[in-house]
Amino acid sequence: MSSTTLPVTIAQWRAAYQAGAQPASLLASLLDRLDPQDPAWICLASPQQLDEQLQALAERRTAAGDDPQALPLYGVPFAVKDNIDVAGWPTTAACPAFATLATQDASVVQRLRAAGAVLLGKTNLDQFATGLVGTRSPYGAVPNTLDPSRVSGGSSSGSASVVARGLLPFALGTDTAGSGRIPAGFNQLVGLKPTPGAVPMNGVLPACRTLDVVSVFALDLADAAEVMAVIEGPDEGPVFQRHAPRLPWLGRLGRPLRIGVPAATAELDGALGYPQAWQAALQRLTGLTPQDDAAAPPAWAGEGLEIVPVDLGTFFAVAALLYDGPWVAERHSVVRRLLAEQPEALDPTVHQVIAQALDHDATSTFEAQYRLKDLEQATLATWADVDVLMLPTAPTHPTLAEVAAEPLRANSALGRYTNFVNLLGLAALALPAEATPSGLPFGVTFVAPGGSDAALAALGSRWERCAAPLPRGAGLALPPVAVPKRWPAAAPTLALAVVGAHLSGMPLHGQLVERGARLLARTRSAARYRLHALPGTVPPKPGLARVADDEVGHAIELEVYELPLDQIGSFLALIPPPLGLGSVELAEEVPTPAGPSRWVKGFICEGAALATAPDISAHGGWRAYMAARARGEAA
Repeated sequence: MSSTTLPVTIAQWRAAYQAGAQPASLLASLLDRLDPQDPAWICLASPQQLDEQLQALAERRTAAGDDPQALPLYGVPFAVKDNIDVAGWPTTAACPAFATLATQDASVVQRLRAAGAVLLGKTNLDQFATGLVGTRSPYGAVPNTLDPSRVSGGSSSGSASVVARGLLPFALGTDTAGSGRIPAGFNQLVGLKPTPGAVPMNGVLPACRTLDVVSVFALDLADAAEVMAVIEGPDEGPVFQRHAPRLPWLGRLGRPLRIGVPAATAELDGALGYPQAWQAALQRLTGLTPQDDAAAPPAWAGEGLEIVPVDLGTFFAVAALLYDGPWVAERHSVVRRLLAEQPEALDPTVHQVIAQALDHDATSTFEAQYRLKDLEQATLATWADVDVLMLPTAPTHPTLAEVAAEPLRANSALGRYTNFVNLLGLAALALPAEATPSGLPFGVTFVAPGGSDAALAALGSRWERCAAPLPRGAGLALPPVAVPKRWPAAAPTLALAVVGAHLSGMPLHGQLVERGARLLARTRSAARYRLHALPGTVPPKPGLARVADDEVGHAIELEVYELPLDQIGSFLALIPPPLGLGSVELAEEVPTPAGPSRWVKGFICEGAALATAPDISAHGGWRAYMAARARGEAA
């Protein structure tokens, strides 16, 4: 790497260190290039703060025995939105009168530093994270990185800006109403918005404490997924929305992935070319496949995909509650004293939004909660029909002048497809999609039920690598996108080999479908087995038996499925004697939840039952045997 070029992605930072570069040299050079007058920054690390972090990093590396796996983000620089605490740094939330000196790191910062990452700065935001535009800050409006006449998106404006320009490989934002997604869409970034409750919020100044979640901005899905894997998981702090990871895939066996899209998109800005960009994004969907790289898990269980128009009226009704309902009182609870004693310290628009809290009382708060629960119940019909939603990230992209002229109206329009997500406890992933005919960025957001963070990451990885390369950041020339090294947490699963009536197309295959399984591989066993037709079984079933080392064995056709671990008990209860589950050796390695392996759990048979069971191994498998039997060629 030349002296004038610094790494941009996490993979490039790793490569630089593997080639012999030292954190002290690279990070000091990077810090020298960062302009403290840049409106994306509220504060940058001082040379002393950088030295202190480098000393701590060296100590961590020594304690880890110089094992790079123990520090997966070794020497990788990052930034955080300035409503996230960093020990010894002020937290301003873009309000100097509110600034306090943090005494300890927020949990997410602790985890990043423990993984070896180095903090270089805190970024600008819409004051108190109240806004989707990135202009409501005394530190200045953050311009869009591709068209400075337009907004960057907010409230995580600074975090998006520094990543889009390639200054840092990733940055943390927060998301209540879309603050981790709108800036991603406007700056051609990945905006990973976890399920509320998936990421610890200790040390994060709340906007709406029951809804907020820390988000990740990165140039590609691989970096965003890896950062999410580092910061996620509970800590000792309170959790206001319970997070239960779902399976690492979407959909189900036997049907295509069903992608819901808005039935009507009349609000997309025709003058900016958004309708054409949306149609191009829909066309891109047709190139998606469940798996396109052996190193990546399948993104969905079935084959193919289907685009399903969805009426989003109920979701829009939920969205209206966020600012028209009492949730704005959560924002008031944070700044109540400042609002009463120094109202001039607040941005005028932020003051106007938060002051609406005074119009609500306890009764209206409970009534809104009841209304939300009714609407949430009504959305379940949509999730019964589709596996994931694909939405425009934003319906338009206002200019700075338009926001200045009508700050509330311009901001409100941006939340159409984002405001409902956290109220419903959903997971979301914003991704670059297309450039509009006018050259502006256009992004899409995939939304799925809460806990689907790993599945959305897998889907996003496919999206990045299908059809033409996606634009990234402010026109950066970057290497091809990579498969993530680490994924967000998912529900535990088990690889299971089936050889008989559970094979696809066979009578008991539905038991796997009902339990949410997905196919991992169609392969054969090692040549150490014999297959027998068990007499008197209904439906007909085989028995698989491993032979002794000095006996002749056969490679038997089988299928390997991944089954949710919490479904194994009910599956076991359906297995009749003399069958059971044991371990089966395969002819080749297959991907399993524990990594590539030639050994998986599978059906085996008690030896006592084989004495009267014909050996059908010569057919090579149960499917071939049943076909021969149907032709009258087998007993």
